[in-house]
Amino acid sequence: MQHVFSSWSGGKDSCLATYHAIDWGLEVRFLLTMMDEKAEQSWVHRLPAGLLRLQSQAVGIPLVARRSTMTTYEADFKEVITALRQEGVSGGVFGDIDIGEHRQWVERVCREAGISAHLPLWQHDQREILKDFIKLGFEAVVVATRAELLGEEWLGRKIDSDFVKHLDELRQTKEITYCGEVGEYHTCVIDGPFFQKRLEILKTNHVLRDGYWFLEILKYGLKPK
Repeated sequence: MQHVFSSWSGGKDSCLATYHAIDWGLEVRFLLTMMDEKAEQSWVHRLPAGLLRLQSQAVGIPLVARRSTMTTYEADFKEVITALRQEGVSGGVFGDIDIGEHRQWVERVCREAGISAHLPLWQHDQREILKDFIKLGFEAVVVATRAELLGEEWLGRKIDSDFVKHLDELRQTKEITYCGEVGEYHTCVIDGPFFQKRLEILKTNHVLRDGYWFLEILKYGLKPK
């Protein structure tokens, strides 16, 4: 059995990729999240460090959180996965779907670090990915949107069949991918089939920054399932 880490954003795609990797028989030893310069939030999704630790507890897989900057991101990423090799890890799992540049970067960085790359969602239909995510029993909410495409009212919205229908309608007038693969929206997973506990989001605030709406998560916790 190959031991791997999962490149973990806390969102639906990385979570579903992790689920499929486990189903394939891979042993996911660590969740790897790259954090901002202050190690307070994750890159892109802007999830607080404490919430990511609770997600890690909920799924029962240790979190490795590495602080980084835009200029040192690749070097820091390579450094941390090289360290994970010393723990017996020989592969990484990624939630990329169809952006060729992302796959090329992932495969190159993994190759240079001496490990293999696994992309369970690669080239799958994005609408089907969403339907699969929902059918399997995962729960997630929207935590960020590109303001010019999705308004503030989308923050906190649950990823469910109604969400997919609303995207169907919106795609008639706007260029939006179903999984938000080019940054239209981001999510936070709160429960799922391999979660041992459920994540609760208890207090939030809405923040507009650099053309994006963010659901600033101020209070959170875990509850038994």
